[in-house]
Amino acid sequence: MKNKTNEELSLLIDQAVAGDKEALETVISSVQDLIFNLSLRMLGTFADAEDASQDIILKVITHLSSFRKESAFSTWVFRIAVNHLKDYKKHMFANYPLSFEYYGDDIKNGKLQDIPDLSQNVEQAVLEEELKMACTNVLLQCLDTESRCIFVLGTMFRTDSRIAGDLLDMTPEAYRQKLSRVRKKVADFLETYCGEYGKGTCKCRDRVNYAIQNHRINPASLDYVSAGIIPEEKMQNVKEAMEEIDGLAAKFSFCKSYESPEHLKKFVREFLDSASLNIVKNS
Repeated sequence: MKNKTNEELSLLIDQAVAGDKEALETVISSVQDLIFNLSLRMLGTFADAEDASQDIILKVITHLSSFRKESAFSTWVFRIAVNHLKDYKKHMFANYPLSFEYYGDDIKNGKLQDIPDLSQNVEQAVLEEELKMACTNVLLQCLDTESRCIFVLGTMFRTDSRIAGDLLDMTPEAYRQKLSRVRKKVADFLETYCGEYGKGTCKCRDRVNYAIQNHRINPASLDYVSAGIIPEEKMQNVKEAMEEIDGLAAKFSFCKSYESPEHLKKFVREFLDSASLNIVKNS
């Protein structure tokens, strides 16, 4: 969908609040990919990101009449999403938290030998790409929630430091300092261990069957390689991209943006077709 200007979006929001279903669908479509990608990086799996995105979209819909147009609509949505995700406890890694120490130990000491071929006739290159994307996304779960949010906002969305600082209740200067530190922490780990983005010995091609055996990827359900990729510039819609603070951009080329899964789009369509739509006008 073509990006709407602020004026076009403002008119659509007014129409949506007045009960126009098509306008509301257009408004939600303008931010659902943003919501899903933020959820995916914060929570680590497609399934958890879909569930959280549904919750966030419902919050956006039910609070739409409270949007006062004092900021960009996407910034307002970011605030709702960030606040929801910071306290989200229903995802896999809330019960099984990770650390860089654990991740590094698994890379060094994981038993890769004597594992049968578990590829289910899926091409090796496809499984390698799925593992690379899944691994680097799950790697972010080694960060504490605030650091992960800072990394995602600054690295994936390149959010202006004034906006990001406001979202996270810190000054722009504090945000930039913390972003610089957390980017270096992730880059150092990749440099030490990862053979794809650094000088490490870990190669996806050697760990495919190990990953399948440990339920880290599933040949029958390849979330990353099946998802449509969104051009980077389309996701940078929270005002201007923030200033480049370091030379690490190449390290984080795994931060791709994906189209919302069809299940999430179907959920939105079905909700908008239901009687529950009255909640927008009555909220």
